Order: sequence, then structure tokens, then C-alpha cells
Amino acid sequence: MDKIVVLDGFTLNPGDMSWDAFESLGKLCVYERTDENCIVERAQDATYILTNKTPITAKTLDRLPSLKYIGVLATGFNVVDVQAAAERGITVTNIPTYGTRSVAQMVFAHLLHLTQHVAEHAQGVAKGKWQTCPDFCYWEYPLIELEGKTLGLVGYGRIGKATAQIARSFGMNVMSYDPFISAPDVETGVDFVDLDTLLSSSDFISLHCPLTDQNRGFLNKEKISIMKQGSFLINTSRGPLVCEQDLADALNSGHIAGAGLDVVSTEPIKANNPLLTAKNCYITPHISWATESARKRLMALAVDNLKAFMEGKPKNIVS
Repeated sequence: MDKIVVLDGFTLNPGDMSWDAFESLGKLCVYERTDENCIVERAQDATYILTNKTPITAKTLDRLPSLKYIGVLATGFNVVDVQAAAERGITVTNIPTYGTRSVAQMVFAHLLHLTQHVAEHAQGVAKGKWQTCPDFCYWEYPLIELEGKTLGLVGYGRIGKATAQIARSFGMNVMSYDPFISAPDVETGVDFVDLDTLLSSSDFISLHCPLTDQNRGFLNKEKISIMKQGSFLINTSRGPLVCEQDLADALNSGHIAGAGLDVVSTEPIKANNPLLTAKNCYITPHISWATESARKRLMALAVDNLKAFMEGKPKNIVS
């Protein structure tokens, strides 16, 4: 049987799911994590590799002569040199649809936290602040109602649209900037505008675009200065879309009222990242994709991708 190697299976399956479906397709070897310098040793005879964040470079591909297929266990596939893979006749696939609702849910987890601060107020009650309060209630942060506020979506793919649907259920106005779309979305009532209009008009901005050479660091000091005074930023997309020092400066100055981030430029986050000490900046460890339901879908789709390739009908190809 052909060898299937999972290089970094722990984040997808920390033990609450089964790899049985892959075992039925070949000789399976699962590693929780793989250092880059161990890839060749572990995958030397592999026909198929599955990777989440373990990088596959051209140099590595040159040392894996049996390799025919790389399945990325995620939507983003920048961990693989897809051009080098294509030049060597190696198919690369990704999982584009598994986490749409989970990521949209995380957008609102951050957004609702920034507007209600439920955790901080609950912690205050637990510490006795309500018991000693002279009034029947108290709040330590401005409480913001979402109805009538404007949400600006940078990017309007599956996740952007799902986020818009949730926003409309809160009574929010929604606009989007997407260079590939111009006509309004009649279903969700979303209007499409240029980027500067979105930045200057939105109370909340949420990023939903893939990372490219063209948009890397696009949300920099210049663009942040256009953002509405007191607005909020949510990023569940890709960390390098944002110039982190510029965002930290805007948060510390009060120009931006708060940020909810599930991604940063380098992950795991570095100790010197300026956002760690920025005012009203709340960072979660890239978990918007990781609900149990989403991970089960990801596993099933990854199996389907490999089956389709084996049957000569590959799908979700990125190379």
C-alpha cells in the first residue's frame, strides 16, 4: 500500500477524532508535529503527505522522489511552494469550505466582547465589586448597541458573506470592499464601496481576504488614519495583512477604540509583538477554525480530496 504521512496532525486531531478513514486508503503514519529538518526522514517513501503548518519547500520536494500529492489541512496553502510542486508534477489541494460558520462566529465573539466586555464584568462580580457597589448595577467599559452601526467587510467570500448575514440579524448596516465584486448583494443587503470609503465610514471593520503579495501590510499607518475615530478592527483572516506596530500606535493613541485579533504576523506570537501591550487589544490563538464541528468537516473533506486524487479526479487543487 502507498504510504500516507501526516506531518502535524495534533491541531486537527488532538485525540478526539479518528484517522481510520485515512488508514483505509494506505499505510498511514501520523506525527503530532514535525520539525522542518525531520520532514525528509519521515516522508522519504511517502506517496502522499498531509500538512497543516509544516512548510514544504522546493528543497524538500527535491528529496522526496516518491511524492505525488500534498494535502493541506487548511484553507491557506502558503506553507507549500505550489509552483515548485507543479514543476515536479505534484498535486497540491486545500480545504476551502470547512470553517465558514465557525470563523464568522468568532468574528462576533470578538465583536461582542469589544462592545459588552462580558468576561471582564463577570470577573469583577466574582471579585466582589458588585457586592460593594452603592448602586444596583455598574459598568466599567462603554456598552455599545450594534443596531444601526456599520460593519465594513474587507473581502466578501464565503466567510465575509456569512459574517454579513449575522450582522444583519443584529440590525447592522453592512458594506464591503472586494476588488472582484461591484454589484450589491441583494440577499444580505450589502453595498460594495471603495476601500477608503469603507475605512472612513465603518464603526467596525472585519478582514476576510486571503494574503497576497499585493495586500500584505495594506492596513498600515496611512490606511488606519482614514479609519473612523473610535472604530474597531476584527481580524480572523491573516495576520500579515496588518502592520502591527501601526495598529498598536493607533490603539494606544485612542484613534482605534479596540481590536479583536485571532491571527498575527508570526505564529505562535512573539514576545515582542507590540500588540501584546497595546490598549484594548484582545488576541486569541488562531482558533476561529477549530470548533469540533469544523474540524470534523475538515477531516472528512481531506479524506475526500485524497480519495478523489487516487481515483484520478482531483479536486480543490491549488497547484
